[in-house]
Amino acid sequence: MIECVPNFSEGRDEDVVRRIVESISSAKGVLVLGWEMDGDHNRSVVTFAGVPDAVVEGAIRGAGRAAELIDLSRHEGVHPRVGVADVIPFVPLGGGTIEQCIGSAHLAGQEIWKRFHVPVYFYESAAKIAGRKRLERVRRPGFDGLPPDVGDIAAHPLAGAAMVGARQLLIAFNINLATRDVSIAQAIAKKIRESSGGFPFVKAIGLPLASRDCVQVSINFVNFANTPFEQVWEAVVSQATRLGASVASSQLIGFVPRRAFEQAPEFFSRAENFDESRILENRIEQLLK
Repeated sequence: MIECVPNFSEGRDEDVVRRIVESISSAKGVLVLGWEMDGDHNRSVVTFAGVPDAVVEGAIRGAGRAAELIDLSRHEGVHPRVGVADVIPFVPLGGGTIEQCIGSAHLAGQEIWKRFHVPVYFYESAAKIAGRKRLERVRRPGFDGLPPDVGDIAAHPLAGAAMVGARQLLIAFNINLATRDVSIAQAIAKKIRESSGGFPFVKAIGLPLASRDCVQVSINFVNFANTPFEQVWEAVVSQATRLGASVASSQLIGFVPRRAFEQAPEFFSRAENFDESRILENRIEQLLK
């Protein structure tokens, strides 16, 4: 079994997102674990699993429906993006391997271009160019200046490009601050992220949240086994206090592996949307009953 967690550049029109999810679930053998929307990010995240062939087909269909329904040239949202099917990562689960996910990513990328004329850039373990291993280095205006891995245009005029990758399990977690000053969230993100000398395996950005009248530190934990979750939380609280703010709330995006939850149950239980169905293995078991 492998997992795919595509991020689509639509978080305000529920009908559009539902139609994308329906396209994914129409692939035989796909198990949709869940999906969620964020209006400020203007982004949705879908999680589905199955055997590699089924998951690849689900990802291709989802990307195609997104290209049909979303116009990136009219998109507004605080989260960085370069495509309507912005990132499409394949992730090994029980019995799956990273090699299977690399093959799945490459196959999906070829088919996305072939069927929908959306160019593809491969990242992380699926990267064919060393400089594309880190997603943030290629998902930027103008990409990295090199041609896409698949396709003969840098970006589709309406659908943009797809970042297709293979990686290990990633945990997305947002911490909202009781302030409107986005520079505070940006300063905290810089303090905690690995690229600025913070915690290993932590990526973070600071963003404004108009709907909540506050700002957010949006965090990705890319290697949970070696992440001191409580230390990250304490660092955010400490830095917020130092800068005249405080933590207002937090949310888990998608699912958390059971091993990660058992590693730091208090950390994940703080999330306002957490319950035991957010544990990845629990959700799969629920759906397979």
